[in-house]
Amino acid sequence: MHRHKRKTWLPLGEAEALQQPSEATSAPALNLNWVPQKWWALVTGQKNRNAVPTQVHRQYFELCVFSHILLELKSGDLYIKRSSAFSDYYSQLLSWQDVQEHLPEYTQQMGLPTTGKAFVDHVKTWLAQEIQETDQGFPDNSQVVFQNNRLVIRKAKPKTAKGAARLKQMIAARIRPVNLIDILVDTELWLRWTQYFKPASGYQARMDNPVARYVATTFCYGCNIGPSQLAQSLSLFNRRQLTLVNQRHISNEQLQRSIELIINDYNRFRLPKFWGVGKSVSVDGTKWDIYENNLLAEYHIRYGGYGGIGYYHVADSYIALFSHFIPCGVFEALYLFDGLLNNHSDIQPDTVHGDTHAQSLTVFGLAYLLGIKLMPRIRKWKDLVFFRTEADMPCQHLDGLFSESVNWKLIETHLPDMLRVVVSIKAGKLSASTILRKLSTNSRKNKLFKAFHALGGAVRTGFLMSYLNDVKLRTTINAATNKSESFNGFVQWIAFGDAGVLRTNNREELRKRIKFNHLFANCLILYNVFEMSRILNELANEGHQIEPEAIQGLSPYLTKHANRLGQYNLDINRQPQPIRYDLPILTEQAAVGDP
Repeated sequence: MHRHKRKTWLPLGEAEALQQPSEATSAPALNLNWVPQKWWALVTGQKNRNAVPTQVHRQYFELCVFSHILLELKSGDLYIKRSSAFSDYYSQLLSWQDVQEHLPEYTQQMGLPTTGKAFVDHVKTWLAQEIQETDQGFPDNSQVVFQNNRLVIRKAKPKTAKGAARLKQMIAARIRPVNLIDILVDTELWLRWTQYFKPASGYQARMDNPVARYVATTFCYGCNIGPSQLAQSLSLFNRRQLTLVNQRHISNEQLQRSIELIINDYNRFRLPKFWGVGKSVSVDGTKWDIYENNLLAEYHIRYGGYGGIGYYHVADSYIALFSHFIPCGVFEALYLFDGLLNNHSDIQPDTVHGDTHAQSLTVFGLAYLLGIKLMPRIRKWKDLVFFRTEADMPCQHLDGLFSESVNWKLIETHLPDMLRVVVSIKAGKLSASTILRKLSTNSRKNKLFKAFHALGGAVRTGFLMSYLNDVKLRTTINAATNKSESFNGFVQWIAFGDAGVLRTNNREELRKRIKFNHLFANCLILYNVFEMSRILNELANEGHQIEPEAIQGLSPYLTKHANRLGQYNLDINRQPQPIRYDLPILTEQAAVGDP
């Protein structure tokens, strides 16, 4: 009724003339009960919430409506038909009939009850045991104390691997210098990782020397040199040829298949088994600069400058399993599980380590139902909420930590809905990041959000108890996160071209640049492990006594032997030393401790 008015304050519930004065009708009073408290005074001009409003402020009312719509769209409580980002996510889930068909298989895989009461009893028993064990062991836990009513965890003294420093020096003295492009060539001759690159038609490429072009293109974009600059340093191909290969012959999916091929061959070496068995993965992101005049660039609050995030999943054996490009402004934990669920290599971890960003309760709840052990590095203890199993739960030493109780009724009621989400994710109907975006803190009214939040409160509390009680667990988590942080520096060293700035405004191309760089990094890691295995074999044959502990202190992120500058010579007919996966790397006496 106010569509033709421009007044700042608009009256409510008064008679308005529509066409003729005789047609004046009484407009119903506008229901403003939905207006949040923080908006109330601005919208109505009244401080008293109980007073009946007689007017609204035009601009503030419009802002309140649109902000409300924004939050509802983000949470999924409101959706737009045929929208790609804001469609009804419930329509992407499996039907209830399909869910029932998948539940027996899910129960067998996860070992979890699927009925509400049985599931609640299972989680409650586990949580009670974790709390009781940590509480009873607290007097003997010298590294965890209360100071001024605040929980303080004393850092354990880092252990230096005996003999690791000397062994690193011996490897550095024997490793052979090599050009970066020769590393790509050697790994290609060993593994044929370019076999997945082909035109979108699926037919083989009809061009001269396709393997050399694929290697050159990987070098071009993996090192962020760019086609124009590489054409000046590598006379075999011009800028247009390299650009067309990238656009028409190589996709994100093909790059990931090549990466997984390298991962599988890397996993055949003996050496990585000293660092990890592939059961855990550490996730972390590193900022990539993007030129400022770019619609995809966002300002990073922590690191400053415009750019995006390269998000990596690094296995405990140092090899990177998955990579993704995400904007700076998003919550990184949204993409925590996509790498695990989209990883089809031989290394299949079930434990995820992360940094502070992985502490969301909804993330913990979803991880538990997906069968993923979420074990992040914990900081800012004062901001964490600990949940009791019951309001009257006895706790002798740690009672002051607990401030809330788990809402078991909510979990029991909405378990079928949560299982529907989880089974749909496992079936590939939607990604974990999609559902986590909907189950963000914007979803306060969403019952599904509250259910995952309640379950996550119980799961995270159980993990925190283990974190406090087990110094080895804290050491393992810290070591895992250090590996992913080291990998971040490793990939940045490889991407030395153009001052590390990704100069493209195409989101799909940005994702490919991260994948190219990831592929190159894994090639270098595999080459380094090959060289390190060769050197360790030589040392063992010469009679050097090398302890397994010293080998465990090594890392394949070696760069000093790799030359990344100068005139490049692409020789696809090189004859690299034959690759061997079974080289003995310890003397017979030391091999007793070989994993």
